[in-house]
Amino acid sequence: MAEKAGDPLRRALWLDALDRQLRPHLPPHLASRCRLANVNGEQLVFLVESPIWHARLRLAENQILDVARSIGLKATRVTIKTATTSLRSPTQQDQSRPQPISEATRNGLRDALASLQDIEPGKKR
Repeated sequence: MAEKAGDPLRRALWLDALDRQLRPHLPPHLASRCRLANVNGEQLVFLVESPIWHARLRLAENQILDVARSIGLKATRVTIKTATTSLRSPTQQDQSRPQPISEATRNGLRDALASLQDIEPGKKR
């Protein structure tokens, strides 16, 4: 059972790696607007942000197939779907920007620190 549970994760990581291999070979204006979503046999499935990018990716279909074949995929067709959510990969999240903390979190941390400073060494509460 543990093996079967790991398969979706392995597949997701594999798809993410393929996406990172394919996108640099796309025209620059398309690379940030699409994402490889699936490989279904000989079919590549891409997600795009809007219908305009759908049309532009369709125009680059032959280039995509050539690149896919060059990295070992037996791709013969491309399907493009318009996404309703963000195309960002969880592994590509921007970790460099600190996220602001809420007022409730700030107050909780302040109260926790104050309660620790109230304890005298050697005494139990």
